[in-house]
Amino acid sequence: MDCIQDWPEPVVRVQSLSDSGATRIPERYVKPAADRPSSAPCADLRIPVIDLATLASDGPVDCAAVVQAVSGACRDWGFFQVVNHGVDPSLIRRIREVWGSFFHLPMEAKQVYANSPKTYEGYGSRLGIEKGAILDWGDYYFLHVLPSSLKSLHKWPALPPTLSRETTDEYSREVLKLCERVMKVLSLGLGLEDDFLQKAFGGDDAGACMRVNFYPKCPQPDLTLGLSSHSDPGGITVLLADDRVKGLQVRRGDAWVTVQPVPDAFIINVGDQVQVLSNATYKSVEHRVVVNSETERLSFAFFYNPKSDLLIRPAPELVTSEHPALYPPMSFDEYRLYIRRKGPRGKSQVESLKAV
Repeated sequence: MDCIQDWPEPVVRVQSLSDSGATRIPERYVKPAADRPSSAPCADLRIPVIDLATLASDGPVDCAAVVQAVSGACRDWGFFQVVNHGVDPSLIRRIREVWGSFFHLPMEAKQVYANSPKTYEGYGSRLGIEKGAILDWGDYYFLHVLPSSLKSLHKWPALPPTLSRETTDEYSREVLKLCERVMKVLSLGLGLEDDFLQKAFGGDDAGACMRVNFYPKCPQPDLTLGLSSHSDPGGITVLLADDRVKGLQVRRGDAWVTVQPVPDAFIINVGDQVQVLSNATYKSVEHRVVVNSETERLSFAFFYNPKSDLLIRPAPELVTSEHPALYPPMSFDEYRLYIRRKGPRGKSQVESLKAV
């Protein structure tokens, strides 16, 4: 995809810093004052919670109430939680158990799977290749799911013995089904045919990947972030949050809303590609992750994206003389290079594309 080959400096695992017992974090993780968790007020609000019980099959979407609720959430918040989503709670428990086990393996066992910025696939600890960048307080494991040509099962960890590649594969298949159902609802909410977004993503050639996030305990959580403020560059994101402890925050105006995870629910948000396709009818929204000194956190972000080389542009049906196209055509490959190089930077990428 490009010439990015390796990290610009040695990678330090955040988990090893946490386990060292240090009472102060290295300067590389100290955020500027304006970006620290206490830099902006927090609003006592909750993102919408939507019951998808009527959509828990692969048939046609015929529930106007769900379409209205999802469409309203994407126009107003860019985020919502879903319950009764069709993914078995026992599978959710298994995926949490096996990946929790991985991150507690000895470091030398995990290092076998160390990643590079060429594909990000594997065990990682930073996003972006900018030398000297201020880093986030978190480790992760990145996996390709679709297209199948990128799905390298040998790069999926087979350790410890309880970590079953089959569990991760089953989880991916079930969340993919949920993504496809949500895409239908989003399309209908725009007043378009239910397969509009799926076709715009390349139909059966749409892409998908997953990042398992591990946020270790932090001795100075008021000075850093587990993941800096950003909007997701892809299509839609389905997040399985850690429901034992809060960490995800969503921007609401000038304030941050701390998401209260519902047990076994998924948190879904609009990415920049859907904002472009909807001509900003649906909004991708900045979000970030805070850490704490008492508890580690584990979450699973599943990204459903357009086929990487397709040009993405506002839907012609949504472009009028009163509402002209806000964005030029651009492939997802071109777009995500920004994140690959710079790391998370608010909404600076998608906003920079807007026609003046």
